[in-house]
Amino acid sequence: MITITSAQLDAWIVAFFFPLARILGLLAAAPFFNNAAMPRRLRLMTGLAIALALTPALPPMPTVPAGSWIGLAILAQQMIIGILLGFALRIAFTAVDVAGELIGLQMGLSFAVFYDPQNAGQTPVVTEFFGLLATLTFLALNGHLLLLDILAESFTLWPVSATPFQAAGLGKLLSGAAMIFVAGVLISLPLVVALLIANIAMGVLARVAPQLNLFAIGFPVTMFAGFAVVGLSLPYFGAALEEIFSQGFQLMRAVMRASTGLP
Repeated sequence: MITITSAQLDAWIVAFFFPLARILGLLAAAPFFNNAAMPRRLRLMTGLAIALALTPALPPMPTVPAGSWIGLAILAQQMIIGILLGFALRIAFTAVDVAGELIGLQMGLSFAVFYDPQNAGQTPVVTEFFGLLATLTFLALNGHLLLLDILAESFTLWPVSATPFQAAGLGKLLSGAAMIFVAGVLISLPLVVALLIANIAMGVLARVAPQLNLFAIGFPVTMFAGFAVVGLSLPYFGAALEEIFSQGFQLMRAVMRASTGLP
C-alpha cells in the first residue's frame, strides 16, 4: 500500500506552486503573453504547462510548508519577481510605442486614433501599426522562446528562497526605463528629420509665393513625406527592433543580478 506523508505532500506542492507563481507573474506582464486578446484561461493553461515542463529541472525548493505565513510570503515574492521580469522586457515595446507616438505627431496623424484593447484606451493608428510590427518581429525572432529560456535561467540566477530580494533590482529597472525615450527618439529620428526638412521647404515656399494656401498644401505633403520615409525605413526596422529586444533581455538579466547582489 502506497502511503503519502504530509511532508511529502508539502514538498510536492512547494516544488510546483512556487515556480508557478513566478511563471504566472511573468505571463501577466510580459509582451505577447499579456495581450488582452489571449483569454485568461488560456494564459493559465500556458503557465501550468510551462510549470510542468520546468519543475523537474529546477533547483531544490526551500523546505517551507506552502500554507504557512512564510510560504505565502514566498508565493507573493515569486509573483512580484515574475512581474518585474515581464516589465523589464515590456520597456522595449514601450519604446516602440513612443516612437509611433512621435511619428504620428509629426505626420499630423495624431488625431487618427484607434481603440486599443491592450491599453484600454485610444491609441494613434501609427502607434498601433508599429506595435503590431514589433510583435510580429518579436515572434519571427523567436523572442517568446528566448523569454522562456531566461525564465528557466532565472531560477538559477534568482533562486526561490525566503530571503527578500535587494532593492538594487528595482533601481536597475528604473534606470533601464530610460531606454523608452532613447530608443523611441532614435527610431523616429529619420522621419522627424525628413519632416523637419519638408516643413522648412514649405516655409520657404510660403515666403516666395504668399498666394499659395499653405494649409491646403502642407498637410498632404507632410503625410506623403511621412509615408515615404516610413516605407523606405521598413527594411531597416527589423535590425533596430532586434537591438531593442536584445537590450530588453539584457535588462532582465541585469535586474536579476542586481536583485541577488551579483556583479
